[in-house]
Amino acid sequence: MPAPSPRERAVLGQLSDMDLRLLQVFKSVAECGGMSAAELELNIGTSTVSRHMKDLETRLGLTLCRRGRAGFALTPEGQRVYDETLRLLSAVDAFRSSIDDIHRRMGGRLEVAVFDKTASNPAAHIGDAIALFTAQAPDVSLQMHVASINAIERGLIDGSLHIGIIPAHRASQSLVYASLFTETMLLYCGVRHPLFGADHTALTWEALRAHQFAGLGYHSPNMELSHSAHLPRKATGFDQESIATLILSGRYLGFLPDHYAEAFVRQGQMQAVQPAQFLYRCQFVSVLRKSPQPPRAAQAFAQCLLAAHGG
Repeated sequence: MPAPSPRERAVLGQLSDMDLRLLQVFKSVAECGGMSAAELELNIGTSTVSRHMKDLETRLGLTLCRRGRAGFALTPEGQRVYDETLRLLSAVDAFRSSIDDIHRRMGGRLEVAVFDKTASNPAAHIGDAIALFTAQAPDVSLQMHVASINAIERGLIDGSLHIGIIPAHRASQSLVYASLFTETMLLYCGVRHPLFGADHTALTWEALRAHQFAGLGYHSPNMELSHSAHLPRKATGFDQESIATLILSGRYLGFLPDHYAEAFVRQGQMQAVQPAQFLYRCQFVSVLRKSPQPPRAAQAFAQCLLAAHGG
């Protein structure tokens, strides 16, 4: 009878602390794009990272990644294991948070996600909220992310994120919202655009339709406005940086936060188009999932956000 293959022999059985450690290493390697890059993240040598990866592959009976001249890449099996690793580690963190709740203490990790380009908004006092929170919960490790509205909402619902800060757009029955601050969005053109330096006083929303528009490619106040004003979206970006890049090409008009665009305007690379007329305002909100109940640390951070913003 032929010997079973490594995959047939591999039986994970019960998860041990070492298995969780190996999966943490794998997660870092996958997210850093290689073992050498993960060395700094994990604060261990590349040879140790490599040994841990080999141990995990042996434990699972799978090849998780390929390394070669073409660079680092996850195998299809590696991608599936990575996805399951995220779910598992999120569940472990949730378990630890629940135990902390039982003991009425705050510890573990708190995953906080913020929408793109909020740090330069003078109305956003997220840094003040962090200062308040860390004074209350010094044992909590903050993990800060920047992501799109949709990614933040999905992360809150699936438990990979604990609290988000996003522009209000549509309400989900699975989430709880609290108002924080506002942001002003102005319409901009680049220095090579025909509207740059031109007289904008006669411009109307209808006249804007003669120009190509760059907009965000997911449901957001930006998308809602472009649809209601019938602006012809000829280019799509998925964050404010990409919209700014499209505007700088001189081929497109697009909306940006005024505080973020200010540096481009000072350098003569952009100009606001009739800012008294072509604008909209976003209300930023904090977001928590409704059920299961968020960990105490997430609820405490939400209260710090409200306090920092006068709520």
